[in-house]
Amino acid sequence: MLNLERLRTLDALARHGSVSGAADGLHVTTSAVSQQMAKLEREVGQPLLAKNGRGVRLTDAGRLLADHAARIISQVEQAQADVEAQRGRAVGELRIGAFPTAMRGLLPQALTALRAGHPDLRIRVCEQEPEESMTAVVRGDLDMALAIDWHNKRMPVPAELTRTHLLDDSVDIAVPAGHRLADRSTISLAEFADDEWISWNEGQFCHEWLVFTLRGTGIEPRIAHIAEEHHTQLAFVEAGLGVCVAPKLGRGPVPPGVRLLPVCDAVRRHVYAVWRADADRRPSIRAAVDALRTTAAELQPAQGVL
Repeated sequence: MLNLERLRTLDALARHGSVSGAADGLHVTTSAVSQQMAKLEREVGQPLLAKNGRGVRLTDAGRLLADHAARIISQVEQAQADVEAQRGRAVGELRIGAFPTAMRGLLPQALTALRAGHPDLRIRVCEQEPEESMTAVVRGDLDMALAIDWHNKRMPVPAELTRTHLLDDSVDIAVPAGHRLADRSTISLAEFADDEWISWNEGQFCHEWLVFTLRGTGIEPRIAHIAEEHHTQLAFVEAGLGVCVAPKLGRGPVPPGVRLLPVCDAVRRHVYAVWRADADRRPSIRAAVDALRTTAAELQPAQGVL
C-alpha cells in the first residue's frame, strides 16, 4: 500500500522541482527527502527519479504518480472535511500559522472566543512568515494561515487555497525623537530620501515591498540594519540608527525615544486568512474564520483601517 507521507514528498518534489526545494517546503533535510523517495520507489517497483545534471527530474512513472499524489492529498483533506461536516461540530485539532504581529494583536482574542464557543476543538498555533505558512497549508502541515500583503504589492496565493479578508492595518513611520521630521503631523515617504532604514530579512515579502515602495517614490533604499521583530526595529530607531515601518496591529508600547508619523498617502497592509479550498466544509475552519472576523471587526474603528 502506498504511504501517504511518501506521496506528500513526491508531490513536493513535483511542485518545487528539486530535492532541496522539496526539503525546504517540507521543513526536512534533503537526505530525508531522498530516503522517502527511495522507499516509495521500492513500494512501486520502478524508478521515480532520474539524474538531471546536478539535480533530478521525475521519470514518466514519477510524473504519473505525482499527479495521483496531488489528487490523493486533496481527497484526504476532503474526507476529513466531510467527516467533520457530518458531525456538524468543530472538534479535533486545528493547526494555524501566523506572522508575528498577528500572533500578538489578533490571535489571542480570537482563540479565546473560539475556545469558549468550541471547547472540544484543540488549537495549535505556530509563528511563521506568510510565505512559509501558506506553503505549509498547501502541503497539509497546517490547516489555516494568517497572511498579509500591501496596498500596492499583492502576495500570490496558491490556487489550492481560499482566502478571506480580515482587516486593513495602517502603518506609520517610526523615527528617533530628535529626527528632523519628528514634530510633523504627517509625512510623505519621499521625504526620507536621505535616511537609513531598518528592514526585514532580504528575500522576505515585506522587505521586497519596502524596497519596491521606496523606489516607486524615487528613493534608492539605504538598508542599514536587518531585524525580524518590529520591537527590535523600534529599539534601533530609538538608538538613532535609522527609521522603520511600524504597523499598528500588535504594536504594543513604543519606546519613549521614538516618534510615530502617519503617512499622508495611507500606507497599509491587508490581513487575511487562507485555508485549503477542499477543506472549506470543515466546521473547525468555519468556526475559526468566524472568530477571526469578529475579532478583526472589534479591532477596526469606524473608518475601516486599524
